Amino acid sequence: MAVLLVADPAVCENIPTFRGNAEHTGIYDAAGVPALNGVKWTFKAAGQLIASPTVAGSTVYIGSTAGVFYAVDRESGSAKWKFAVKARVASTAAVANGMVFFGAYDGNFYALDAVSGTLKWKFATEGERRYAASHLHGSQPAKEVMPDPFDCYLSSPVVWNGAVYFGSGDGNVYALDAGSGALKWKFKTGDVVHASPAIADGKVYIGSWDSNFYALDAAMGKEVWRFKTGEDPDIHNQVGIQSSAAVVDGVVYFGCRDAHLYALDAKTGEKKWAYGTKGSWVIASPAVRDGKVFFATSDSGMVYALDARSGDVVFSLNLQRWPSFSSPAIAENTLYEGSDSGHMNAVDLVNRKIAWSFETEAAKKNGAAYTKADGSPNYEAAYDSDFYDDMMAGRKRMMSVGPILSSPVVADKVVYFGGTDGMLYALD
Repeated sequence: MAVLLVADPAVCENIPTFRGNAEHTGIYDAAGVPALNGVKWTFKAAGQLIASPTVAGSTVYIGSTAGVFYAVDRESGSAKWKFAVKARVASTAAVANGMVFFGAYDGNFYALDAVSGTLKWKFATEGERRYAASHLHGSQPAKEVMPDPFDCYLSSPVVWNGAVYFGSGDGNVYALDAGSGALKWKFKTGDVVHASPAIADGKVYIGSWDSNFYALDAAMGKEVWRFKTGEDPDIHNQVGIQSSAAVVDGVVYFGCRDAHLYALDAKTGEKKWAYGTKGSWVIASPAVRDGKVFFATSDSGMVYALDARSGDVVFSLNLQRWPSFSSPAIAENTLYEGSDSGHMNAVDLVNRKIAWSFETEAAKKNGAAYTKADGSPNYEAAYDSDFYDDMMAGRKRMMSVGPILSSPVVADKVVYFGGTDGMLYALD
């Protein structure tokens, strides 16, 4: 323990996009908040905040489920402007060349002026939808096709070499001219694409709900290789890639609902290793630094650090079995991870323990009703039966706890994240 965790010189410079860079490493060049002082400010948005904030210059950008996209002053937490999308926004914005890019559930992809919030252009996809399947998660009626309530994110764009890349519920991966919105190419997968593309060495890396992970040529959109993950033809529970990939040192790391964290050779797609999480989904995108891969799980509520070469466990922490869909962010010696319990947890990576935990107002108000005496989630209090409508009602009850589905962003000495309570938080 005498040698502290030092930032890897191979880590790419932060840019205002999901996971901090085009490679989606989740590493931030910032001091962060190793010891929590308090709340710098909060901003109340209409609806829920499922997308992650994007910090660019003096502004924090984020969209809400109420169909409003916001620009918020980074120092004061006051609104600079807002844009009425009129459709749910669960896509984390990318900011480049004076424009803000994001997708919405109306099937349109938007480009706004970053200063004024005026519309520069929008592109219509073939239509947005959630992943759907029969007998989903074992729900009844078994023959009914049901949209998945846990398919909560839209693909978040990345801008590279004059183009903006994203996936869509229509099953396509798109590349548009960033300046005009003109289609450069699209690539058809077999199902919904809500993972976010990572770009490295001229390739786009992205997973689909068709259970394939793809490497595409970024310039032309041609398939370079694909890798098949697990399937679940009965209840469609252990299938699909929601996790976005991280690409570091020629290896692609991503999670899957088949309960594995995968490491593939970036050039060939060959599997280097796969870590099994004993049935627990890996929705969160991994963070990679110092030869370690950090990620969180859903049902088991774990945070893992794996050896990046072998996939062996270096250490793990239990978040009392509360799922984490939020992706970890690392700055200096602290990892930040949001939880469905309505807590933002900070992990001291030197001492390998929780440094602090921040509880949202929704968690304070409603957490006790859906928490057992041992601190784990009380699903029995939320879910009445295995009928699909009861599953949806139970999901809504659990959402009242204020899960943090948004992934944290670290800039300077502040951690930013959104909550399903509609609050945008800045902690210092």
